Amino acid sequence: MGVPPASAADRALTRPRRRPLAALAAVLALVAVGAAMLVTLATPTPRPADAPADEFSAGRAYRTVQTVAARPHPAGSAANDQVREHLVGALRGLGLQTEVQDTVAPEAGQLSGAAGGATFARVRNVVARLPGTASTGRVFLVAHYDSVQTGPGGNDDAAGTSTVLEVARALAAGPRPRNDVVFVLTDAEEACLCGASAFAASHPLAADGGVVLNLEARGATGPVIMFETSRNNAGLVAAFGRGAPHPVGTSFAVEIYRALPNDTDFTAFLDHDFVGLNSAYIDGGAIYHTPLDTPAAMDRGSLQMHGDNALGLAREFGRTDLTALKSGHDAAYFPVPGGLVRYPGWLTWPLAALAVLGVLALGWLVRRTGRAGTGRLFAGFGLALVPIVVAPLAAQLLWAGITALRPGYAELLDPYRPVWYRLAVVALAAAILLAWYALARRWAGPAALAVGGLGWLALLGVVLAALVPGGAYLATLPALAGALAGLVALRTRIDGPWPVLAVALAGAVAVVILLPTVVLLFPALGMAMGGVAALFAVLLGLAALPVLDLLHPAAGGQRGLVAGRARRLGALPAVAAALAATVFAGVGLAVDRFDAAHPVPTHLMYALDADTGTARWISREADPQPWTDGYVDGPAGVDGFPGLGDADLRGGPAPAADLPAPTVQVLADTNAGGLRTLRLRLLPQRTVRLATLHVDATTAEVTRAEVAGREVPVGRQPTVEEASSDRWGFGIVFHAPPSEGVEITLTVRPRAGQVALRAMDASDGLEALPGFRKRPAAVGVVGSHTSEMLAVARTYPF
Repeated sequence: MGVPPASAADRALTRPRRRPLAALAAVLALVAVGAAMLVTLATPTPRPADAPADEFSAGRAYRTVQTVAARPHPAGSAANDQVREHLVGALRGLGLQTEVQDTVAPEAGQLSGAAGGATFARVRNVVARLPGTASTGRVFLVAHYDSVQTGPGGNDDAAGTSTVLEVARALAAGPRPRNDVVFVLTDAEEACLCGASAFAASHPLAADGGVVLNLEARGATGPVIMFETSRNNAGLVAAFGRGAPHPVGTSFAVEIYRALPNDTDFTAFLDHDFVGLNSAYIDGGAIYHTPLDTPAAMDRGSLQMHGDNALGLAREFGRTDLTALKSGHDAAYFPVPGGLVRYPGWLTWPLAALAVLGVLALGWLVRRTGRAGTGRLFAGFGLALVPIVVAPLAAQLLWAGITALRPGYAELLDPYRPVWYRLAVVALAAAILLAWYALARRWAGPAALAVGGLGWLALLGVVLAALVPGGAYLATLPALAGALAGLVALRTRIDGPWPVLAVALAGAVAVVILLPTVVLLFPALGMAMGGVAALFAVLLGLAALPVLDLLHPAAGGQRGLVAGRARRLGALPAVAAALAATVFAGVGLAVDRFDAAHPVPTHLMYALDADTGTARWISREADPQPWTDGYVDGPAGVDGFPGLGDADLRGGPAPAADLPAPTVQVLADTNAGGLRTLRLRLLPQRTVRLATLHVDATTAEVTRAEVAGREVPVGRQPTVEEASSDRWGFGIVFHAPPSEGVEITLTVRPRAGQVALRAMDASDGLEALPGFRKRPAAVGVVGSHTSEMLAVARTYPF
């Protein structure tokens, strides 16, 4: 038998005598709290260049941005040399001990690179030191000064580089800190994190570890988020809350980032047991790694926020006893107006248990007071799952429809103007939640639905406590606040002010905790994962159901025309939200069109096989744009170019350019015990960004390898059978190769008469190639490390 509709008795947790006035007051209170949270996430006003010397000035720092990001400057380029000279001069001009660390370094983390080999780079880090008065350790301010090959890096990472210089100026101009402060501007971050790896592994100043403050940007605007920490971060987070003037950061972001495959220079420091914090602003991701990442694209408010926090944290850690910094646990934390809420991570499970017990107690009291029976409570719990599932699915379907109309979005982290689409997703989630509530409220009753929504929050809190403990607060605290509010409401005079006040306070807790999560998830994950933001928007709505209920007529008792009028009034919010979602999506499509200032991204490479004299165009676009379609005509492999990776690619024939292939010179060739040792020099014959050398696994198995005198773990090599289908075995990828080439020593077990080696090098820029047609104004370059790459390869048998 089904559960009958709610009876004439009022089934809500509150029944104010002046319902419209109570609804207005409660909703306005939540709106005010939401506005305060949005202000908390806002960037500060940029300070001018004539700001006091002891303050961070975005105006002063922006001058460095303009110098650093005047043009693309990838590691090893002449432009990068000029940037480095400017940085060295600026730091020495502050009176700081400054040096350039010039070395060959492996990729951060494991020694694995493209195509099953090892990645290296020649790096030149800029390192300066401000000695402390009674140092208990070292504080490292870190940013990378190189850019990608496709863009000048106005934000990524001229923002971080200029911030480090401006912080260095402010610290040098004031009283010396207690602890040493070291300014590290790394090279080759974009290529392989090799500069940070070199500093953390081998620089004398890094020998004893310390606190790292890494400064990044993955976009052009938005608040600076402290999104990553080292393990056992309670002491670090406490210092962050004290020292950062704008402490935007959540333990949920830390958990998510730890689970993702993304890396920054901070990764290299963590690999060498440093502690610290990683910060970046991430909105405006459409320009990330593209030619549009210019100084003009930068939001100077974001730069000011970067600098305020970096300077505040440098001073905080500069006066802290760093020997007492480590703690044995992670903290849970999130921003609130005026600061940061934090508590020990060991409270995660007790709070999750309290939330579950609180919801169970509320359910028991709801049943005992006659507002819902057992069956109706279970029905409310089951029904509450509907918007949790439907809203994220609807958001994903909405974006699928938009990308079908605007396929160029597939190659962007986010649209150029994403705000309208984000509003559409939130409005769609609201429409689904409101429609669900209008339909389910009369049948199940508002009390049962409120308990059901809190039940799912409490259950999710348990799941998060088990899987991502730092994110459990997102569900646990709203569930606990809602349960306590419900208990208060049912234990006080139901038509008095206290029940409304209690549920409004619980709703405010949900807004403080979940609204920033919704706002920050959009730029963090992009519109392609807008369903995640929709999920948290629904959770916010479920936590605020008792306030939402005030917008409806009193539950139960309506008959005939009165009941019909009540249902129509209850449906109005859902209809309005659905209409808003449609309008927002339509406006997004109307205003976010591709044009010369916001070009559609395209990806194209050129590969020349010097053995056969043939060439081809290659693109990673799964559904090529019309411009790209003029070069590629179907799927293409890159068997002869193992340095390009093994992603699904499309290709087409290209005219062969007159370009020299890299050479492989034999410096020594010896045999002993069935093994052959080849000492080689890989030497590009033109100015290139990287060079690779791979061994044909059908001809030899590599047992040992060295690059520039550094031994490289070779790992498992393909068997003869495996090599027949996957020809290329061990390989070396070397970024920013020096003009004299790279010395590589290989010890191999031959499988054929000759050992075959495949050498490839790659430069950037396709404009001078035969057959290349200039992009129209509204066609741009996708932000990737292979866009506009020109590769030449040759096989050498020895």
